[in-house]
Amino acid sequence: MANVNVRNLPDEVHRAIRIQAAHHGRSTEAEIRDILERAAKPEGRVKLGSFLASMARETGGLTDEEVALFENARIQSPARAARFE
Repeated sequence: MANVNVRNLPDEVHRAIRIQAAHHGRSTEAEIRDILERAAKPEGRVKLGSFLASMARETGGLTDEEVALFENARIQSPARAARFE
């Protein structure tokens, strides 16, 4: 897991987070993790795969021939690492 340092956090914000953490019965660090997770991954967010699937449904989806093209391309040419030379 990654570590993050937050510099120049106003005292009022730190105090408010400490109080919020106490109300939730957890440490300030755990409270900050929860705040960040909720901000980065909100409940109502639409994930890319779900979005693409809904677009396919709206347009009638892919034909069997189009699906076969994607499957064959995936099998014949696996992903390779990018080269920057």
